[in-house]
Amino acid sequence: MLSDRLSRSLTARGVHYGWVAVALTFVTSLTTAGAVGLPGAFILPLSKEFGWDASQVSSALAVRFVLFGLMAPFAAALIERYGMRAMMLCAVCIVAVSLGAAAWMTELWQLVALWGVAIGFGTGLTAMVLGATVATRWFVERRGLVLGVMMAAVATGQLVFLPLAAWLIEAYGWRLALAPSVLTLGCVALLVALFMRDRPSDLGLPAFGASEVVAAPAVVGSPLAAAGRAFAVLREASGQSAFWILFATFFICGLSTNGLVQTHFIPLCADFGMTSVQAASTLAMMGVFDIIGTIGAGYLADRYDNRWLLFWFYGLRGLSLIWLPYSDFTVYGLSLFAVFYGLDWIATVPTTVRLTGQAFGAARAPLVFGWIFTGHQVGAAVAAFGGGFSRTAFLSYLPAFIVAGVACLIAAVLILTLGRKRAEPTPAAQAA
Repeated sequence: MLSDRLSRSLTARGVHYGWVAVALTFVTSLTTAGAVGLPGAFILPLSKEFGWDASQVSSALAVRFVLFGLMAPFAAALIERYGMRAMMLCAVCIVAVSLGAAAWMTELWQLVALWGVAIGFGTGLTAMVLGATVATRWFVERRGLVLGVMMAAVATGQLVFLPLAAWLIEAYGWRLALAPSVLTLGCVALLVALFMRDRPSDLGLPAFGASEVVAAPAVVGSPLAAAGRAFAVLREASGQSAFWILFATFFICGLSTNGLVQTHFIPLCADFGMTSVQAASTLAMMGVFDIIGTIGAGYLADRYDNRWLLFWFYGLRGLSLIWLPYSDFTVYGLSLFAVFYGLDWIATVPTTVRLTGQAFGAARAPLVFGWIFTGHQVGAAVAAFGGGFSRTAFLSYLPAFIVAGVACLIAAVLILTLGRKRAEPTPAAQAA
């Protein structure tokens, strides 16, 4: 196989194949996450062509956030059962076909089926779990760095494709604007098929930082049995206040990020006379600062009380959302918003992962975080619908943004009520 040849060549040069796995996972997460964020640029053209109001389109798109989150507790079980490469290929193909098929849709139910159900399911197969699995399997050292990079890929991918899509929509129409994402997903699928391997042992290698090759464990049980364990862990965790505090704050995280800003920021700016390309460029700027903020948050999470970090992350995000309506939507005002908001777009994730590990231990942390992440996406779905409802009912998105900002301030206070608890080693918690 090509992966065997590449592995031997890289090993001879002192480069571990784990970095190839990271690169492939990064582009997979980036492109599939892009499919979650891309429909935000299509709300206006779809409304114009088909007569669907913002509330109808937003309701359909909210479905993808729910499924994206609900898949998280079970994605790990599917990856364990069928392997990373198989699930990555499955996810990329589902997303590519769903995006491409939308060029022929004419009814609202087709939008729900393709961009709601299919894309929500396909992107949920990877979500946050894929990056955590790569970090755990391929790395003993540098796990925190790898996990931070993967999280940045998920968040940034939801933004980076928007400027090109917005420009293509204005120049050639929304159908042609789907082509770059579909073609990119096809290229990623080819790269994954040729070069991705499930574990270092598949290439006869130890994990990065390890000295011994660890054989792949035998697959025990079925995906249904693993799903049963996911529900069992939920029952146990839901009896602790720490779960509900983390669930509630992460719900607000989703409410104030991809569900609201990613979905409705472009139509909001259009209400203030900005073009879609200008608004999408602002979102792309947020994506750049998100990479800095996420990696920086991972660095800080190893050194400071994660509760106080989240206090500042949520507090500053809330203030930025409340300030946005008063920015006058000038280039300077929106650039300032993009910097401060972008820095903590997903900076809450490394800290929330750490607190989950501290509260529930390394053994249960992955599944518990999966359920907490579900709360994040339910919040995103509420914001996706709520933003559209606000625009339809009040002829303005601003009430939705103010509500989200106030909710962030509540989350900042709420997270401080979480009791401190020393847990098992940090790397295990990070691997969640």
